[in-house]
Amino acid sequence: MNSDHQTPLLELNHVSRSFGGQGVLSDISLQVQPGETLVLIGESGCGKSVTTKLLAGMLEPTAGDVMWRGVDVKRLKPAEKLKQRLRIGYLFQSAALFDSLNVFENIAFGLRQNTRKKNEEIQDIVYSRLVDVGLNSEVGSKMPAELSGGMRKRVGLARALAISPDIIIYDEPTTGLDPVMSDVINELILSVREQRPVTSIVVTHDMHTVQKVADRILMLYPLSRLPAGENQVIFSGTADDAFHADDVRVYSFVHGDASQRLHELSAA
Repeated sequence: MNSDHQTPLLELNHVSRSFGGQGVLSDISLQVQPGETLVLIGESGCGKSVTTKLLAGMLEPTAGDVMWRGVDVKRLKPAEKLKQRLRIGYLFQSAALFDSLNVFENIAFGLRQNTRKKNEEIQDIVYSRLVDVGLNSEVGSKMPAELSGGMRKRVGLARALAISPDIIIYDEPTTGLDPVMSDVINELILSVREQRPVTSIVVTHDMHTVQKVADRILMLYPLSRLPAGENQVIFSGTADDAFHADDVRVYSFVHGDASQRLHELSAA
């Protein structure tokens, strides 16, 4: 990880986000430092994916400021915002491949849309990214429907890598995968970090992923159950800190212990 004295690559300053009047995030502040792997954990519905979409500029905050490299995103002109946005690769939870395009064209899509690279160069990049995620060139001609869940995730990662991003956001990268394929994805996250200077943000419920890839963990808590006046980020620290946390909510979550939640439900 790089020095804390550097300007954060991504930052949320007192950000809130609502949908149809229903609050999901309230007064969230966080920083993503150059070179780190930040892992977001928390119960379903606590706002983890919304947080990453705000950081990536896919959503706008209801209140507060989103900063990219120290600059307020609201102050960026559309062309500059697009240029900066292309420095962020995003692996969606479902891989979000285009069903009508084969694997090659899925990976090439961002290059064709946003660069003036020649076909030969695009081809070289696509096949190199396939190798990076452990797939051979023959996969390029396959349609998404022909792929297993693990292969779809790897193709989604290859597409995210094709634009050579500085930042990669992984939204539930191991969801729906068996333990072996989940660990393949974890190893890919590590190898991507080792092969190139990249900052990673990972949303996950998978504690094996947390222990394997995290430099720092943030845990969000659902607004609907948050005590009045408490910040929605209830934990920030290392994986070891989380597994030995004094806060029963953090400890229970990372250890998969339902007793505290069952107590809450019975008292409701």
